[in-house]
Amino acid sequence: MAFLLRVELPDVPGSLGRLATTIGEAGGDIEAIEIVEHRHDGTAVDDVLLEMVPGTMPDSIVSACNSVDGVNVVWISRYAAGGSLVMDLEAVEELTAHPSDALNRLVDLLPATFRVDWGARVRRTPEGAVRVHGTPAAPDVVEWHDVDRAMQLPSEDENNLLAAVPLVSEELILVGRRGGPAILESEMARLNHLVSLAVSISRS
Repeated sequence: MAFLLRVELPDVPGSLGRLATTIGEAGGDIEAIEIVEHRHDGTAVDDVLLEMVPGTMPDSIVSACNSVDGVNVVWISRYAAGGSLVMDLEAVEELTAHPSDALNRLVDLLPATFRVDWGARVRRTPEGAVRVHGTPAAPDVVEWHDVDRAMQLPSEDENNLLAAVPLVSEELILVGRRGGPAILESEMARLNHLVSLAVSISRS
């Protein structure tokens, strides 16, 4: 069974190796690791995709990780069967291969690339907003948000994290993440950059 683990750890040589060894000893088989954020306080945030050895409980992995000096588990949850961490470069290659449909393909890639539950392309209309394109879990009814950069949005449900990025005139990208982890500023910067690339590719 696949799980996605987000951890904070010291941003020093050997730290990630110690964490990987600990996860292996606790019954986790690491499939991929992605650095999410380097912080000014000397820590890093990493996402770890792993498979559990049969009989291993998530709590035992969390406890083992937290026992490593300087490591803190921020969040853990099941990950879709067959899921993999999609790097930004792979996403750009996909967009470049289909420039005429780059904006919608970007939306389709968002759940895997940014570990969100859904993405949607939204257009402003005189009546409010309509969903132009969305992933299967995206809501049918969407709201318009006036944003000039990638930013997190307030949500009435603390377990439903939202963010928006301006796309083209009168359009934006919405993403939603249920249950955590928090959407970091570094993720917002990546998302903003990838959206800008998609817009450029679509116009080429």
